[in-house]
Amino acid sequence: MSGGASGVRVRLEPWEDSALCLELLRRVNSPAMTSHLGGPESEERLLVRHRRYAELTGPGAGRMYRIVLSETAPPERGEGDEGGGTAGSIGFWERSWRGESVYETGWAVLPSFQGRGIAAAAAREVARAAAAQRTHRYLHAYPSVGHPASNGVCRKAGFTLLGECEFEYPVGAMMRCNDWRLELWPPS
Repeated sequence: MSGGASGVRVRLEPWEDSALCLELLRRVNSPAMTSHLGGPESEERLLVRHRRYAELTGPGAGRMYRIVLSETAPPERGEGDEGGGTAGSIGFWERSWRGESVYETGWAVLPSFQGRGIAAAAAREVARAAAAQRTHRYLHAYPSVGHPASNGVCRKAGFTLLGECEFEYPVGAMMRCNDWRLELWPPS
């Protein structure tokens, strides 16, 4: 469990093939939540994503999670918070980046939970989970250069800004991103 700058505490619950996780995915698929990612996906693509998230397990493969607020410091219940403290999603997965295998991370925090340090606390927790795999030394995040909140999460979670880059997301569309990197363990 990790605390944010505001003292909020989160825990990460593994993504499951459940109605709760699917509904969370639908909620983070809103136009407002996906404006920096090319817009909402179709229901068909969401179902494929949900299955992929539920199946992302195993040594070194990565993992998706629900971000859940800790019972030790429950915040005010947000509007539309039917998930009982489910604030969003986060995960890490393998990718090839500049000729090297790394982990990538990404998150989505529901609007009623934003601005409380939840995403940064969750990013620190997901970094611990990725480091425990001892598979890849680096965890990268690629937020749009025009998304100050996500870039702020990277900074608060201890990532180092490596610079701007072109990044394909969604498939077939290029976007201008910042490449943030976190070293999961020191070189031996």
